[in-house]
Amino acid sequence: MPDVFFTSDHHFGHKLIIDFESRPFANVQAMDEALIANWNAAVGPEDTVFHLGDFSFLGLEATSNIISRLNGYKILILGNHDRGRGRCWWLEAGFDEVSEYPLVYRDFFFLSHEPMYMNKHMPYVNVHGHIHGQKYEGNNHFNICVEHTGYKPLSFAAIRDAVTVSEEG
Repeated sequence: MPDVFFTSDHHFGHKLIIDFESRPFANVQAMDEALIANWNAAVGPEDTVFHLGDFSFLGLEATSNIISRLNGYKILILGNHDRGRGRCWWLEAGFDEVSEYPLVYRDFFFLSHEPMYMNKHMPYVNVHGHIHGQKYEGNNHFNICVEHTGYKPLSFAAIRDAVTVSEEG
């Protein structure tokens, strides 16, 4: 049975992100290849991946090449570094679906690039990227940036289990 995965902020082709976020890669080529390998080790061909933005800093041909190498049905929610190119560019690059706005998943999870305003009384969870190594306190936000997930997509089941209050004492 196919699984659903979430991830964000790969920054393919962005050399400076290695230093900005202390990523454990020698250079941008090593980073890009490791991110592709990690994605494909987690995601099968029939799975779905929601990418929550800031996918690539490369041109159309190089970005398309990377997308074609990644397993799964790929849905992109545009991040701040993606929006300058627009939906059509990303569809042409190879994403199966592209959204300019946050999406609601299973009536409970708000999927966005930037964290959304949430307070402790709201019964929802915002799965987001954008803030890389930082993390918000509480169970209303789940930062899916690759820096928090071992540089690979994380399954919906893992996110659900992390934010669901246990009934066991």
